[in-house]
Amino acid sequence: MALPRLNFACELDTPALQALFADKAVISDLQALHASLSLGILDLSPERARIVQKLNQTGVPVVGWLLLPKDQGYWFHQDNAPQAVACYRAFKAWTAEYGLMWDGVGLDIEPDIRKMQQWVSEKWRTISYMFRRSFNWRRFRSARRIYRNLIDEIHKDGHQVVIYQFPFIADERKAESTLLQRATGIIDLPADREVLMLYSSLVRPHGAGFLWSYAPSAKSIGIGVTAPGVETSMSIDSPPLSWDELARDLRLAWSWTNDLFIYSLEGCVKQGFLHRLRPFEWDQPFLAPAEPALWVENWRGLLQTVLWISTHLWLVALGILGLVLLFIPLRRRK
Repeated sequence: MALPRLNFACELDTPALQALFADKAVISDLQALHASLSLGILDLSPERARIVQKLNQTGVPVVGWLLLPKDQGYWFHQDNAPQAVACYRAFKAWTAEYGLMWDGVGLDIEPDIRKMQQWVSEKWRTISYMFRRSFNWRRFRSARRIYRNLIDEIHKDGHQVVIYQFPFIADERKAESTLLQRATGIIDLPADREVLMLYSSLVRPHGAGFLWSYAPSAKSIGIGVTAPGVETSMSIDSPPLSWDELARDLRLAWSWTNDLFIYSLEGCVKQGFLHRLRPFEWDQPFLAPAEPALWVENWRGLLQTVLWISTHLWLVALGILGLVLLFIPLRRRK
């Protein structure tokens, strides 16, 4: 089996980004690993452009991972589709101004970060909001149209589209549903490369089973997290992956795909993981996490049943009507 293609995510502000790449060993390790970088575009500054230019010159492929200000939702979702289009066009102008080269354009599809933060302290209010918005088909269809047009525009500009997606989208597809999308604001979009974010550190103690359950649906698997990131603003109390957990997840994921995404580069550097990956032995034997995966599969089965029912209510109604019509003659005979 071919060795995996590693892609590291980096979500640092510009001063921290400059400090990270001031260490020449970081680029040296990326080169040795034949790895690429998904760089969060938190600003369009000359300083960030110079770092991209440096990576271009040293042969490290870079994906431009588009992000919005937090007061616009940060990640891309149904409610900020027009802002996402404006974000890409500003990114395109910045790219032309500094002559930057990209290995793709990344669209991070996740719920509004402000709603994610609200979930921590106001769960019932958030659930009520999600229930109401699940009936808003017009917003869903409008946003899907805008994003699909944006993807066409990115393709016409000569870039491949990389989409970072919630794993639950696999359950929506299997159930032929859009309920979760309408309720949460995420949206299923076509991609040249889709990364399912299977971050085991966020679902302990079932993390390995979570990854193993969703991995067959993923063309590219996202592994993480190796250091606190934007999720810390949502009071998610989850320690970063240890080296043993990272090694386990890498081997589990590699058994399904050669395309691996690691969140984050800064976490790997901080914990000394990046250099340790150079001699990493990928083909070591491992035990499949059967028991944790069974727990996840049972939960997913229930979720998919609910999603299927939400899409096929007319079939359910016909089934109930059929049982009633069958039951009435039986009662009369008695």
